[in-house]
Amino acid sequence: MHQALPPRKFSHAPHYARSTMSSSFRRKRLKIIGLVALGILVLYLGLTSLLSPKAVSIPSGSPEVVIVTVMEPDLGSDYVAQIKENRDEYAARHGYMTFYPNTSDYNVGSAPRTWSLIPALRHAMTLYPHTTYFFSLSPHALFMNPALSLTSHIMAPQRLESLMLKDKPVVPPDSVIHTFSHIKGDKIDLILTQDGEGLCQESFILRQGEWAQFFLDIWFDPLYRSYNFQKAEGHALEHIVQWHPTILTKLSLIPQRTLNSYTVKIESRGGDEVTYKEGDYVVRAVGCELDKSRDCAKEMDPWFQQWKRDRQAESKP
Repeated sequence: MHQALPPRKFSHAPHYARSTMSSSFRRKRLKIIGLVALGILVLYLGLTSLLSPKAVSIPSGSPEVVIVTVMEPDLGSDYVAQIKENRDEYAARHGYMTFYPNTSDYNVGSAPRTWSLIPALRHAMTLYPHTTYFFSLSPHALFMNPALSLTSHIMAPQRLESLMLKDKPVVPPDSVIHTFSHIKGDKIDLILTQDGEGLCQESFILRQGEWAQFFLDIWFDPLYRSYNFQKAEGHALEHIVQWHPTILTKLSLIPQRTLNSYTVKIESRGGDEVTYKEGDYVVRAVGCELDKSRDCAKEMDPWFQQWKRDRQAESKP
């Protein structure tokens, strides 16, 4: 007697079952792809936020320029008053600020006290974090043409490009390192002049930013301060602008009298070409503090009196 065979088992799921399983698999796969895409998007946005420059809210009233003059302890009170009056009047006219630290405010160890210029600038940048330009001006200098603003006279990009001394030996007369020939004014962070003897670090302009902090750190390196440079921080500056490309790429030399005219004619420094002419921006008694036969206060007093007369004449109706 034959018994009934058991029902045949299908080796494949029915069509409706395949459809259900396939749909479930697709949903899971789409969910995984979505989560991965979301993760990539979050990672991208996070990295963009970290790496992109952030817009900084600049408080109202922040000065565009701060004039930094580092005073020396042995300057007479009358002379200091003249220096401050000249700078304060100029700063008020253009909405700038002034800062008058003293060389004794900073510890430079056994190095010459002129090195205090560098921490003084760092100090000014801390006090005025939203200021764009810092004009380091020798105490033995005066503004003689106060109508000129620093930005329009020098720092406006097109104006600066017209002033740049391109493909020029960085340290005269024949340094093998030259200034760049192709660089835009808005890429410059350090503006210097040079005379016949070298770079003039007593008066220069520095733009606020990370590069400026880097530059001041390099310049103030303990190794340079401990090295017996003949002109202290001056020769250290000449060294780093020649042998550190990162510094040179942000440097512009401009004509001496644009920023730093001299009161007296000194042939070794450039003679008539760098001596003050009527209408020049700033005048400086170059080297007076280094020469015991010269008196800075007496040498600068006629210039101060001329500045006062010009100011009084300007104020008359």
